[in-house]
Amino acid sequence: MKIRNFIIPIILCCLFPNLFTISADKEDQQKAVFKNADQIFRPNPLWFWNNSKIDKIEAENQLTDFKEKCGYGGVSILPFGDKFSPEYLSEDYFDLYGDIIKKATTLQMKMWIYDEYGFPSGSAGAYNADSYSRFGEKYPEHTLKRLDKTEYRPTPGKNFITELSQSKLMAAIAMDTVTMQRINLKSFINNHQLIWNTPKGNWKIMIFTCEKGSDKIVDYLDPTAVRKFIAMTHEKYYKRFGKYFGNTLVGTFFDEPTLYRENGRCWTKDYNEKFEKKYGFSPDLLYPALWYDIGKETQSARNYLFGFRAELYATGYMKEVNDWSHKHGLLATGHQDNEEIINPVGTSADLMKCFKYLEVPGIDKIGGNRPTERFYKIISSAANNWNHSLVMSETYGDMGNISWEQIFSIAMDQYSKGINLLIPHAVWYDTEKVTFRPELSHRNPLYSDSLKAFTDYLTRLNVLLQNDARTVNNVAVLYPIHTLQGEHYFDGPLGYYKGGVEIPDMDYIDLGVMLTDKLGRDFSYLHPDVLSEKCSVSGKSVRLNNSVHSGNYSYLVFPSCKTISTENLKKAVQFYKSGGIIVFTTQLPSKSAETGNDTFVQNTIKSLFSDCRNIGENGKISTNKKGGKVYYIPTITDRIFSQILNDRPDEIEFKGKPLRHIHKTSDKTDIYFFANPSAESITTEVILNDKKNTELWDPHTGTIERVPNKNTVRLVLEPYKSIFIVTKQ
Repeated sequence: MKIRNFIIPIILCCLFPNLFTISADKEDQQKAVFKNADQIFRPNPLWFWNNSKIDKIEAENQLTDFKEKCGYGGVSILPFGDKFSPEYLSEDYFDLYGDIIKKATTLQMKMWIYDEYGFPSGSAGAYNADSYSRFGEKYPEHTLKRLDKTEYRPTPGKNFITELSQSKLMAAIAMDTVTMQRINLKSFINNHQLIWNTPKGNWKIMIFTCEKGSDKIVDYLDPTAVRKFIAMTHEKYYKRFGKYFGNTLVGTFFDEPTLYRENGRCWTKDYNEKFEKKYGFSPDLLYPALWYDIGKETQSARNYLFGFRAELYATGYMKEVNDWSHKHGLLATGHQDNEEIINPVGTSADLMKCFKYLEVPGIDKIGGNRPTERFYKIISSAANNWNHSLVMSETYGDMGNISWEQIFSIAMDQYSKGINLLIPHAVWYDTEKVTFRPELSHRNPLYSDSLKAFTDYLTRLNVLLQNDARTVNNVAVLYPIHTLQGEHYFDGPLGYYKGGVEIPDMDYIDLGVMLTDKLGRDFSYLHPDVLSEKCSVSGKSVRLNNSVHSGNYSYLVFPSCKTISTENLKKAVQFYKSGGIIVFTTQLPSKSAETGNDTFVQNTIKSLFSDCRNIGENGKISTNKKGGKVYYIPTITDRIFSQILNDRPDEIEFKGKPLRHIHKTSDKTDIYFFANPSAESITTEVILNDKKNTELWDPHTGTIERVPNKNTVRLVLEPYKSIFIVTKQ
């Protein structure tokens, strides 16, 4: 098997030169790395330099203890709190940081560069720090912007006259609130004065302006602004520590950018120009849809506007940080804030696409009744969709002093759902000033006795799962971003922090949790762009045509979709006609993400079910001569989905209770990870379909056991235990 270290392959080659060059020794060396839980795969926690004056000797001693007493492989230093010193980004700060890099190098530990002072990323100190935005003070014109709307009710038959502000005008639109007719008023503006002779009707005039926000964080939608932030932070590290990049310093980490700031209306001044360059028409007449129903074009207008904002967000902060990191020999990772919002349009814009250009997509599993575990598959699927191999989770923050059972349960749940880089949150410089428990070091008496066993466990998971092996499953679930965008609007009733708008009947997360947690069936979310642009139909399969992380799906599931891309729907029809199985749940599509194609969507859905029969629970099914099936399931249940999925079983079948699992394959090696994150023992039989040279690799102990060459392997997993099955051809 080709092992790819999460740092960079070249580092592995230096540490284990024979691992890639001598095939006869490769398997033995892999087993040795697994059994010994070697240093290079060890977890790297966040190390909070919290509200304290950091002493060089004390910090060096702590770093040594983190390796020797905790089993950590490195750290990511996080300056935090208003009493932190030396001053962030000062020469004293970098002198101290350099001393720690040298110590880490001596200890053969790795470090990730945390890009902020406190969090969220983008201010260089404004939040959870000293309340001073170094970025905002230096570049006030490059901080966050906000889209505002001013409304007027003109009198029909009279001239409407108003003075406009000096702010950047995005659109000036008159809309008849009865007929939904819209008129672009920009041609009636002269010297910041609007004069319009109002015709008969029920008119509302809306002036949309891009305003300077109150938040002194970098404009996430503007690559130029982001590059200035990178120059202020990332470049400072490279200037001083460039010789350590790619060896001791291995990656960058950003924390909690989001679009819920500025009342959830983050915008940018050159939005219109970039929009028109991409689409070939002005977005002006679409702007009212950001707040109101504008008639039959509402869903398509919102998809254009919110969809383009999502693209600007992905290519703004995330891509710029990733490109800089890649150029300097580093990986880049990070995560959004409020990932657990079912409607992400007002927070992360598009929780899959925002990771399109990031080499290591990430998520944050923290306390506070925020069930991010329901969203792990969104992040790991984003990685697969855009051909990335690593998936990060910042884990355990603000959860209190949880039990070892909870700690292990969370970890194995994550790794069974595609995460393969768990960053523990956290270890703290001053254990008397811990803000977000738990403190995961040897100094915490609750964890000191077993912490090394846990870091050994994570290390062994990393050995087998941090690689370029592709994930194998045969169920693809459409990520319904077109419906989410089509129903979203600004200033919604939930408030900006919670995403603004709760969209009814959205079942895509419940569906995913049912598949993995109840049915033991792995799956992948497919982004609509990826389904249209990177997938092809081949017989009874939909193929994801990636160079590394390809996919082959027997089922194409459309969870509650009011609005759908016409290209996605055409792909679905092609799949059905060639013998594929399609499942629509809860709500059938009726609107198009593109303007003017609603009738096509409605007629296509009608034709798919023109010759159907009823099935249980008010569902229906159509079939064709090639074995194609298309279902409509108005209410998802594990019983009916289990029946549907029995038609074309996965490569993994269970005789007994199913287990959460992931299957990866590469170079004639198959790796199966099975997890029992529950408090009850599970005994089951796993059918692997003609696999040979089968071994059980235990990540808890490092033991490896050969099992007979049988298709069925009996597993007995005690509570909070997991196991690998490794087969080689």
